[in-house]
Amino acid sequence: MEKLPALTGWLWLKQGFALFRKQPAEMSTLFMGYMFLMLVLGMIPVLGQLLPLMLVPIFSLGFLQACANIEQGKRVFPNLLLTGFRSPARNRLLQLGGLYLLAAIIAVAASSLIDGGVFWRAMSGQMELDTNAVRDSNMSLAMLFAAALYTPAAMAFWYAAPLIAWHQMGVVKAIFYSFFAVYRQGRAFLVYGLAWVAVGILLPVAVSLVTALLFEKAIITIMVLLPLSIVLSVIMYCSFYPTYTQVFGKPAPAASLEP
Repeated sequence: MEKLPALTGWLWLKQGFALFRKQPAEMSTLFMGYMFLMLVLGMIPVLGQLLPLMLVPIFSLGFLQACANIEQGKRVFPNLLLTGFRSPARNRLLQLGGLYLLAAIIAVAASSLIDGGVFWRAMSGQMELDTNAVRDSNMSLAMLFAAALYTPAAMAFWYAAPLIAWHQMGVVKAIFYSFFAVYRQGRAFLVYGLAWVAVGILLPVAVSLVTALLFEKAIITIMVLLPLSIVLSVIMYCSFYPTYTQVFGKPAPAASLEP
C-alpha cells in the first residue's frame, strides 16, 4: 500500500467536487432521499435513535456505488440508495453497523466523566438542551473528549463497508485493514479534515456575512445557506469515494452492486 503525500487530502476534496459536478441533480436527489429516510426512521419509538447510526454503513455503500457509476459513465438513480440492502454482504454490513453504533454509544457515554452526563442525556433524548444547561456544564469539552475517543473507531470503519462489499472481506478483517490504511495515510487524512473544516465552516460564515451586509432580512441568509449546506454535504459524501480509490484502487465493474 503506497503512502500518499499530504496534499492528497486536498485533492480528495477537489475530486469529490468533480464527481458532484458531473451529476449534481442526481447526487442531490440521492442525498435528499437519504435525509428523508433518516427522518422517517427517527420517528420510530426507541429504535428511531439507534437505526440511523446502525444503517450508516449500508447507506454509505449507496453513495460509493453512485460515485462509481458516475466514474463509469452511468446515470445515478435514487434506488442506488438501497444498494447495501440488496448486496450479498448485507448481513455483514449490518454487523458492521452494530459495531458502529456500539462505538458511538461508548464514546458518548464516556463523556459523562467530563460533564457529569449532560452530553449523554442530551444525545439519548433524556433532556432538552438550553443555554443554561450548556453554560453550567463542561459539555463542549465532553464533546471533544467523545470525538477524540471515537477517532480510532472512525479509522476502523472508514473503509470497512466497501472492503466488505467490494472485496468480500469479513467484518473483523475489513476493520483491521481500514484502521491501518487510514493510519498509514494519516498526513493525507489530516489535510483532508482541515480542508473540510475550512470549506465547511469558513465558507458558510463568509457567505452569511456577505448576505447580512447586502440584505437586511435574515430569511435571505437562510435561503442562501440552506442550499449551500446541502451542496457541501453532497460534495463531502462524493469525496469519500476518492479516499477509497486512491488507497485500494477503483472497483471493477464486476464488483458493482447495482441491480
